[in-house]
Amino acid sequence: MGVAAAVRRGARGVSWFVKGMLREDAYEKYLAHIAAQHDGGDGGHVMTEREFWRDVTDRQDRNPQSRCC
Repeated sequence: MGVAAAVRRGARGVSWFVKGMLREDAYEKYLAHIAAQHDGGDGGHVMTEREFWRDVTDRQDRNPQSRCC
């Protein structure tokens, strides 16, 4: 493996880690969960990304927990 390939692989790893820490990947995880639970069939309403983040914010407002911001 060349140096450039190793740097790209390292950068992807750092990006994955930061997205996880910031919960930026939460919507993608939600979609994967829905797909796995409902076998790709009609599992009811799948929230749009906007609906998902609104729901996350509403749940945090109803049940405040320690968080940085």
